Amino acid sequence: MSVSLAYTDGRNWLSEGWWNLRASACETLLRGPLAAQYYYVYAMDERGGEWKGKAFMCTRDREFRIDGREDCFARGFDRTGFFEIDTGRDAKNWTVQLTDPTPSSTQ
Repeated sequence: MSVSLAYTDGRNWLSEGWWNLRASACETLLRGPLAAQYYYVYAMDERGGEWKGKAFMCTRDREFRIDGREDCFARGFDRTGFFEIDTGRDAKNWTVQLTDPTPSSTQ
């Protein structure tokens, strides 16, 4: 699985990735105090599965650290939809678990 993160310090947006993680692994991606209350995550697996949302950030195919979320295409980047995580107002850390959606039963 490949994971990317994005967040703002209140003035500037930053997106970065890719972290390549093993299935069922627990990994620390960012160390130190949280820079924001809200973080944004996009992930994909080798089978074509995606964890995405409606908050668009700049990314690219190889390792990246991109300042700003505007004009992605004009700056030579991809535009990717991330999902939002509210870490809480005074959180010291946070964890997100990415799981496959459970198939809905047909009745």
